[in-house]
Amino acid sequence: MAEQEYRQPRFLPPPGATEVLLVRHGESRAATAGNPFPLLEGHGDPELHPNGHLQAQLVAERLRHDKLAALYVSNLRRTAETAAPLAKYLGLPPTIDADLREVCLGDWEGGLFRVKAHEQDPVYLRMQAEECWEVIPNGESNAALSARLQAALLRMRQAHPDARIAAFVHGGVIANILHLATGSRPFAFTGAANGSISHIVLQEDRIMVRSFNDCAHLADTIAPGDSQLT
Repeated sequence: MAEQEYRQPRFLPPPGATEVLLVRHGESRAATAGNPFPLLEGHGDPELHPNGHLQAQLVAERLRHDKLAALYVSNLRRTAETAAPLAKYLGLPPTIDADLREVCLGDWEGGLFRVKAHEQDPVYLRMQAEECWEVIPNGESNAALSARLQAALLRMRQAHPDARIAAFVHGGVIANILHLATGSRPFAFTGAANGSISHIVLQEDRIMVRSFNDCAHLADTIAPGDSQLT
């Protein structure tokens, strides 16, 4: 009689769980002193750069055959523009959840954050060292960011048990969610590339991380100075 074999099974989401593909929006347009980003409720709201539209199309080609039950976007246009090609393929109108918006950069909104980062401003360096957004004048606190993202994730999990969905979000949002999932340093997962895909599984009492910053579909579209935010 053959001996019982115990093989390594492929991962399957636990019953009732929700798989979420966190897609960072495509590259947004460049910031310039003479043409700052428009603001929406205090948040910078730039449109996509042409490279970002290409990244959006590549994301759509990558995910068009996935069995996605829903698409989510924040209330900032760069996420809706990134989701648009996939939404067209799937015939799924995206759900807007304002709690998925990028971390508020306070006095550094409108593109100024990029300038400060390029200049290695002392406040920017302190923000990085302390891993705390509220070091920026009037910036959103880590706690406030975590609270609204946890609320958004709870709504997704309750609305889509035993399903896979895609959420088109922002660099700071992905970093915070993976920080919550893993107990890492707050900024450990900053720097997700534009158009990248990270994969999490939502359960009632935990978040499982399946992958981070998957860029296999993007070829050479990632900008050389790919920013951690905005």
